[in-house]
Amino acid sequence: MTTADLALRYAAIRDHSVALVAPLSAEDCGAQSMPDASPAKWHLAHTTWFFETFVLEAHEPGFAPFNPAFRVLFNSYYNGVGAKHPRPQRGLLTRPSLQEVLAYRADVDARMARLLPAVLQDQALCALIELGLQHEQQHQELLLTDIKHLLSCNPLYPAYGDAATVEGGLAIAPATAPLGWLPLDGGLVEIGHAGGGFAFDNESPRHRTYLAPFALASRLVTNAEWVAFVEGGGYQDPVHWLAEGWDWRGAQNLDHPLYWQHREGGWHRFSLAGLQPLQAGQPVLHLSYYEADAYARWAGARLPTEAEWEHAAHRAAAPGADGGGGAGLEQLFGTAWQWTQSGYAAYPGFRVAEGAVGEYNGKFMVNQYVLRGSSCATPPGHARATYRNFFPATARWQFTGVRLARDL
Repeated sequence: MTTADLALRYAAIRDHSVALVAPLSAEDCGAQSMPDASPAKWHLAHTTWFFETFVLEAHEPGFAPFNPAFRVLFNSYYNGVGAKHPRPQRGLLTRPSLQEVLAYRADVDARMARLLPAVLQDQALCALIELGLQHEQQHQELLLTDIKHLLSCNPLYPAYGDAATVEGGLAIAPATAPLGWLPLDGGLVEIGHAGGGFAFDNESPRHRTYLAPFALASRLVTNAEWVAFVEGGGYQDPVHWLAEGWDWRGAQNLDHPLYWQHREGGWHRFSLAGLQPLQAGQPVLHLSYYEADAYARWAGARLPTEAEWEHAAHRAAAPGADGGGGAGLEQLFGTAWQWTQSGYAAYPGFRVAEGAVGEYNGKFMVNQYVLRGSSCATPPGHARATYRNFFPATARWQFTGVRLARDL
């Protein structure tokens, strides 16, 4: 990669974040709908904070912060950097204004542009900038999921984008065939990042693991199939639910997925295009781990492990592969993050990186589950078979869905 290539990539990713807020008002950008979500303005500022704090502060001659107060305001969870503004109170930051945040971005981008010509001579610095760009792409998806949750709280059900599309510009393809099963022999397989190209630290080291023979569903569970679960009493029968999930469902008084509403004419769901009739063939979205696990039990199946999912994804991508049994795998990427039954933990031999950047993934390896694939909101080029996303079992506001598995 040349300096010009890196500069173009940096500019394209940074510009895309700003483009994502173009349909929003300043009021939209400052509001926070729940503690797990962040205002769009905060996302724009925090991703800029990353480059100012981790790149410019250490490498820019004569460094001076754009605003010293931003070091605390826009620190997310890096305890090694210092104090943080409380996450649930990000929506109370009416100052700085959206315009000042955009000015902050422009200032840091100009300073980064002056630094980039020297970057390729420093492999560690180049890797750090790449991490910052991948980090920004993660926040681009979070920005969309957070703004969707915010707009869903408005009784006017406003659209973020063009109502002619399912998710305001995010293409969600319906299933193209009845659900089939891809059988796999299992055995001793390798998973994890094999080198070549970017990967987060939690995708390594590559290692061997044993898989018993299993089968993976050819596609994701659809809205129509989930309606059958809802109307068949799936949310009312504890036999399908983990004990903790059943208690959570009861405390939340849940009987359908997030963003669903039953209105005259049938089921509807809120999307980034506003409130829309439920499309039967599209994959069901915005499910918690508890819901995904309960459905799998109800359907006489289970959730895959992350090793099963990755092994099947590699097999599906192999030259000439037809799915190994006549059935291919649809919707692996670009539709919905897919829950696995695997707890988020370190791979054998994993070591946390030194310094504050080492807090990126390792310290979250407890009480969360791994999701695989990518969603309709994941930026192009950001997904890969070894990617390990992770959320707690109650998380619903991400674009999460279900792919079934079963033993052979």
